[in-house]
Amino acid sequence: MTSAPFERAPPLSPNFLDTLGSLENEENVVAWINEVLDVDEGTPSGADLNAMDKQVSQLIASLDVASEDLSLQLEHLIDDVSRSSSRLPYDLHFMRDSAFSLQGALNALTSRSDSSFSAESSQALATLHNLDTIKAHMETARDVLREAESWSTLESEVSSLLSEQSYEKAAEKLSEANKSVVVFQNTSDYEHRRALMVSLQNQLEASLSSALIAAINSHDLAVCRNYYTIFCNIQRDSEFRTYYHGSRRSGLISMWQDISLTDVGDPVPSPGTSPAQPFATFLSTFFTSFLATLNTERTSISAIFPDPQTTLSTFITSTLSSLQPTFAQRLSALSNHLGPSSLIELIAAFQVTEKFAVAADKILERTERSTANALLSPPESAAATPETTPLSRQNSRRKSNRMSISRRMSMSYTNKSFAASGSGLDWEQDLFEPFLEFQVEYSTLEKRLLKASLQNMAGDASTSDQARLLRERSVDVFSLAESSLERVLSFTHGYGVLGLIRAVDEFFQTFISSSQTALANTGAAGRQLPSSSSGENVTDLDYTDDDWSEIQTWLHLLESLRTVLERENLFEVKLRAVLLQVAASFRSMEQDLLGTAYIPGTTRGEVQLLTQSVLNSADLHALLKEHEPESRAPSQDNIPRPSASRTTSGVQKGVLLSQSRAAVAAFTTMCQTSLQAAMLAPLRRYLDSYDSLPLWTAHPSDSRQRRTGASATSEAQVPTFSLSPSDIMQHVAEGLLNLPRLFEVYAADDVLAFSMETLPCVDMELLDSLVEAPREPQPMHARRQSMSVKAQVPTTLPQRESFSPEAIESVWLSSLGRSLVEHLTATVLPKIRSLTAAGAAQLVSDLGYLSNIIGALNVESEALEKWKDAAALDEERGVKKLSEGANDPSLVQVAKMRGWAAVM
Repeated sequence: MTSAPFERAPPLSPNFLDTLGSLENEENVVAWINEVLDVDEGTPSGADLNAMDKQVSQLIASLDVASEDLSLQLEHLIDDVSRSSSRLPYDLHFMRDSAFSLQGALNALTSRSDSSFSAESSQALATLHNLDTIKAHMETARDVLREAESWSTLESEVSSLLSEQSYEKAAEKLSEANKSVVVFQNTSDYEHRRALMVSLQNQLEASLSSALIAAINSHDLAVCRNYYTIFCNIQRDSEFRTYYHGSRRSGLISMWQDISLTDVGDPVPSPGTSPAQPFATFLSTFFTSFLATLNTERTSISAIFPDPQTTLSTFITSTLSSLQPTFAQRLSALSNHLGPSSLIELIAAFQVTEKFAVAADKILERTERSTANALLSPPESAAATPETTPLSRQNSRRKSNRMSISRRMSMSYTNKSFAASGSGLDWEQDLFEPFLEFQVEYSTLEKRLLKASLQNMAGDASTSDQARLLRERSVDVFSLAESSLERVLSFTHGYGVLGLIRAVDEFFQTFISSSQTALANTGAAGRQLPSSSSGENVTDLDYTDDDWSEIQTWLHLLESLRTVLERENLFEVKLRAVLLQVAASFRSMEQDLLGTAYIPGTTRGEVQLLTQSVLNSADLHALLKEHEPESRAPSQDNIPRPSASRTTSGVQKGVLLSQSRAAVAAFTTMCQTSLQAAMLAPLRRYLDSYDSLPLWTAHPSDSRQRRTGASATSEAQVPTFSLSPSDIMQHVAEGLLNLPRLFEVYAADDVLAFSMETLPCVDMELLDSLVEAPREPQPMHARRQSMSVKAQVPTTLPQRESFSPEAIESVWLSSLGRSLVEHLTATVLPKIRSLTAAGAAQLVSDLGYLSNIIGALNVESEALEKWKDAAALDEERGVKKLSEGANDPSLVQVAKMRGWAAVM
């Protein structure tokens, strides 16, 4: 076996010396050595290392010899320069003298020339110039006469060639005529000759039309290419494309026209024909055939036209514009026929169209790549026509620059570059523009769909359990709302998210308000509370079975409302996630290095339409900027904290669904008001007859006799503090003091903690004092502390505030006391018709006693104090205060009850 070290090294190339001379301008020495050694970078390493080592040794020896030769030549050059440097001053002096001698000779020659120049010479030169001009004009006239002669025989020659079917020669004649017709532009024969040329072009086109259509239908690419050259010679490029596109799209046009659709109001097809189909289903079949045609035409068009990508794009555009009825008309018919549910079918059709656009874009991308490769490496035998050569060279330079840039970029950007170039054509806008009208009206369409779905929602409106009905319907409502999140991304790619928020907000508000209205119309007939629910410790309270049933009903409704609000909070979390997704998509488009607006799953043309539409508003970008991760505020709780900023409707600022939250707050307030009315029902029943007590019209003697049982000997009024409260007021006071026992029944139920800031007559200062200040997150096993709120645990879901049972009881007792006092001062007391001095004293006693009782419940009432002070005044002081302009409604009412002359 022969050993590798004995292999003979390959000799250096014959032009090694020339290669050695190129080392002077070579910056990369390693590349130069590899080129001299003829190293193939694709050869596996270690293949011929010994031979290469010998070759390197040979190269080093050659370089040493060359270096020695170069050094020797440099020494000879330095010696020659040293020997000739001593003669340099002499040579310079000699050159200076010679220059002075030449200058003198030139001056002498110039003076002699000026003296010999005469008028005859000038005249001779002018004559020669005129003769040259005449010659040029005569040559031009000769060319014109030749062109005129050719025009005189043009019609006969072209007709003869057409009869002989020599279409190429006829086209060449007409091409020459088109070039020469410019000569007659300012003459009277121009229009005549122009009309003659057009007529001959029409004859040639008519002669070729039948054969052209036959060649197109038979896919004879060579003949089509030849005919295309002929049409280009007679300036009929657009007519040829019209013939070609019209023939190729005929099957698609027929398919579009002959179909019968079920959801656009088409008549029922006759028996034996194709059955009717939904529009989205037919559109999928139609676009599948369209893509098959494009795949076939990609090869054919590339073989015929010099600009296959533009031609293929024009084919798509011409096909879409030839559809009858148009794409936009069918979408409008779909929307009108289906009504509110049309949005779902529009989205289905839009998604099918997007899939077609992406697939067509890839076909155009492959067409561009094939064209770029063909222009970068044209076949040697291919001869470009005069019409296509400039375009080919221009495209070649453009594509080569594109490819050179793509080699320096990553593969991902290369693919995106081709995708962008393939999609930046008009066909995409023609395809998606019919949908733009509906995309702009997305908010209205979504509102219609949600409203219709809410009206068609199943539910037993006659059931007595309104709380259960509310919970069950809310499940369907939020399922519908969550499906709208998918629709806004599918149909508008996030550009319609602002309209979505408005539509969903109105949808939730309508659902909650309608539920509240239905509850008000049907009444609050609830389930009976079990006998053991009230407990033995409250059996002595004056609640009837109906009262317990009412309390139970409104508690269940509050629980259902809390569930609804929790589901709304969860939906808002998902809605914010959609906003983040859209914001990230917009931000990625803004930061795209290639500057191409691109969204996965669609094309750039569609995104451009959305970007230029009214959906791309400043409000949309402000909303997205607000919810970007770096600027987004923390998620809000389901019910705003008392210390947080609130609007008059009780909804926290910054929430997305403000109207629906206001509706929830209004519904909650109604339920809480009704619950309080049920809790205060026994006390209100006592107060129903309070205004008609005979005490108010009693005289002092009658009052004393009732208290002492003896006749009075003095007419002096009994001091207020000596009077006892009336029986009704005592019952009311005892009922207020027994209210804490009522809350013992619901101590384990935290539904009373729900939305306490919307309680009627709530003391916000008391509620604020019970809210725990923010603190560091506690471990998950931390116990709930009394009279405080749990520390919030970071989570993706909003957390509900949790008050201690004592705090809940304190707030509710305060609210109940305020509500009862407001009912007394605003409704009961103004009904008292007449009030004697003794009656006024009794009223002062009752109100003072009630004031002490409600004070134990942390309740203070300014209105109650005003009634008590007004009832305590005698006529003189009362009239004086009235005359001084005291604007107190309670004082005016007491004055009327007392019959003071100042107000009679």
